[in-house]
Amino acid sequence: MPGTDSKEDPETFLRDLFARAVERADPMHCVPAALPPRPSGRVLVVGSGKASARMAEAAERIWGELSGLVITRYGHSRPTRGIEIVEAAHPVPDTAGCAATARILSMLHGLGPDDFVLALISGGGSALLVQPAGDITLKQKQAINTALLASGATISEMNTVRKHLSLVKGGQMAGAAYPARMLALMISDVPGDDPAFIASGPTVGDASTPAQARAILAKWRIDVPPSVDAVLNGDTGVLPPDAPQLSAVENRVIAAPSQSLQAAAEMATATGCHVETLGDAIEGEARRVAQDQAARAKTIAGNMRPGDRPVLLLSGGECTVTRRGDGVGGPNAEFCLALALALDGAPRIHALACDTDGVDGAAEVAGAIVGPDTLRRAAKHGLDAVGMLDRNDAHSFFAMLGNQVATGPTLTNVNDFRAILIHPPFAG
Repeated sequence: MPGTDSKEDPETFLRDLFARAVERADPMHCVPAALPPRPSGRVLVVGSGKASARMAEAAERIWGELSGLVITRYGHSRPTRGIEIVEAAHPVPDTAGCAATARILSMLHGLGPDDFVLALISGGGSALLVQPAGDITLKQKQAINTALLASGATISEMNTVRKHLSLVKGGQMAGAAYPARMLALMISDVPGDDPAFIASGPTVGDASTPAQARAILAKWRIDVPPSVDAVLNGDTGVLPPDAPQLSAVENRVIAAPSQSLQAAAEMATATGCHVETLGDAIEGEARRVAQDQAARAKTIAGNMRPGDRPVLLLSGGECTVTRRGDGVGGPNAEFCLALALALDGAPRIHALACDTDGVDGAAEVAGAIVGPDTLRRAAKHGLDAVGMLDRNDAHSFFAMLGNQVATGPTLTNVNDFRAILIHPPFAG
């Protein structure tokens, strides 16, 4: 239970709730609970994602020293005894990720039915686990990835394209290990927690088609080189869900956004708040989601009476940003700036929006926090809130106000966390 009263210090109260949500998804808690007894025989650990190094650390704490390789984001490494940790770039892949992925595939080839593979998968794995298909170069893959990130495409759309341009996604990593047994433990960062979309499903079959990938690229007006056309006009290596090569795999989601929201809700309820969870799989433009939630918050505030319980609106999912300007922004910071504008100084409403991995878009910052005085303080600093939103410069806005939330790498990733706290009017 947070030690801060929501009325006396709403900002600290919201930060406490976010910390509890992150704690619930810490691999040190969820991995040990999901591990069976250590199998006899050879055990190999592979994986990728922002949480994968922490997951490997947790696995070795339970099973003892292990061998294998996992790929994580730069700055997210952890000390392990036998599992090698390789750091690579995210959200746009680099040569380090490409080389490490090739090594993982080499380790998996030639395994037998008596071998066991523990796959540790989390959000961010799509960029970290990279092996372009056909004649696609890494540079071309990087360009498409960058264009998708700036387009406003949903994470599901991005992952569909990524799968069909890869030799490792869409079940292909598991296929490389067949006939070895495989247990894939996953920390979900995707709306709906579909294992096929977590890190683009390297251990999960997929029913999407190259034609669907082509349609997504066309929808977002992303031009592609002939090498990409050649791959998407043929049969990609994505395995269907019923492929024999996936028959020895068990996929298990061990942490999800809904669980983290529930942990925060329990803390808030214990302090006397009435909690409404708006959903753990919300998608869409960050500024549009902010406008919708601001309208809801203002309606609730307008109907409150002195003595009513504070109301907390919680939501998760993954908002997107369509790149319009050259600022430093991210979905959570952009949500907060758009929310502040929509609330327009409405009294008794405070909010926080952060990415649970500690990195929001283009900044090494988790997100931001807003209150009734945000726009007034911005005006005193000479900040043009509307203009900064228009050029996607929300992180700069909140940095100048001192209202960023900086956690450093949290070593987990269960998507965005948004909390809006609404207090009743004071008596008299």
